[in-house]
Amino acid sequence: MATEYGHGYGYGRGEGQSAGAGHRLPATLRAPFEARSWREFGYVLLSLPISIVLFTWTVTMVSLGAGLLVTFLGVPVLAAALAGCRGFGGLERARARGLLRLDVAEPEPLRMRGPGALAWMGAVLKSGTSWRNLLYALVQFPWALFSFSVAVSLWTMGWTLLTYPLWFWVFPAYAGQGGIQLYGDEHHSVSLDNPFEITVTALVGLLFTLATPWIVRALTTVDGLLVRGLLGPSLLSARVVELESDRGVVVDTAAADLRRIERDLHDGAQARLVNLAMDLGLAKEKLREDPQAAVRMVDEAHGEVKTALQELRDLARGIHPAVLTDRGLDAALSSVASRCAVPVRVEVDLPARPAPAIEGIAYFTVSELLQNISKHSRARSASVDVWRAEDRLMLQVIDDGVGGADVTRGSGLAGLAGRLDAVDGVFVVDSPEGGPTRVIAELPWRA
Repeated sequence: MATEYGHGYGYGRGEGQSAGAGHRLPATLRAPFEARSWREFGYVLLSLPISIVLFTWTVTMVSLGAGLLVTFLGVPVLAAALAGCRGFGGLERARARGLLRLDVAEPEPLRMRGPGALAWMGAVLKSGTSWRNLLYALVQFPWALFSFSVAVSLWTMGWTLLTYPLWFWVFPAYAGQGGIQLYGDEHHSVSLDNPFEITVTALVGLLFTLATPWIVRALTTVDGLLVRGLLGPSLLSARVVELESDRGVVVDTAAADLRRIERDLHDGAQARLVNLAMDLGLAKEKLREDPQAAVRMVDEAHGEVKTALQELRDLARGIHPAVLTDRGLDAALSSVASRCAVPVRVEVDLPARPAPAIEGIAYFTVSELLQNISKHSRARSASVDVWRAEDRLMLQVIDDGVGGADVTRGSGLAGLAGRLDAVDGVFVVDSPEGGPTRVIAELPWRA
């Protein structure tokens, strides 16, 4: 059912749903012929020669630099060793991206305190990325040797045994024996030469062929962990980037709120107060000439004052309601629910009040969700639950409306998700077509 439930929640029918039928063959039978399996096998094959070059470079240069540390020459040699490892790290990220489809972000760049070779060497030697790349060079070589040996052995054995019925004739024709020899001495030998043994051999090869792609996939999973953990950005730098992004979201949200308040004041209360001043001026001029008309104008101005005061109260409530400051979330959310267009059940179970900032975000999140329910959901009822789970403040809003919410479509839900993410919160929407809609938000508990 197509709906207009999209201006606040971003509701509507999902896109990109596959209309075609699925694969007819199960994944186990498809794996040996899939492009992904061959890419992963190619990655394992390339890992050994690349790791040999990288390991040789690292051990040679680090050993040379350590031996020359008694002189100043050891410092630039070590810096060159680490710079080479950083370069190899970039190639390894590109190889993982191309063959394993593993998208690893670039690590933090060098932070040089000034120009010149000395500043560059100091930055390379102090960089944690450089040393993680060096550790990758040392660890990856033995793992690449192991994974190469396992993958090549299993892959070769599987296809060799699977195709044995096609080439077993080579043994009697050229080797002077009936088939693959399992055992043999001066008096006795056992060969795979009759139809039953040939068939069993092919079936064993089929098992190896079907299992090998999954074993190779497990091996490349470890490679992916090495690349992501040692060649990607560190947890600290990733956290810094996340905090910088969250700070930008907070700044943008604050600027948008200020623009909204300015617009509401300019278009609402301010315009009414200007009209009020003009009406009172006209009433003053007519007070002596036409007292009855002046009284009517004063009455109209009195109504304008009431309307302006109500708009100012609504605006103040939108900034930070007094009931939230005085009585907490329970009373504030109950007040919001009473203004909703559908009946709302509110249940707040908190042992204490959270920090004012967290309390405010929780209030405005629920308030925005209830406004969307009133405007777009076509719901008959809704519920709001607030509770504490360990160190998290949990919010849950449910309505029985038409459903179809999608937080990825740039709607009001996306703004709420960004606001919660800026304070390490979580925002999850579960809204199938036809409803119901369940929105769960988590905020860090700060007393």
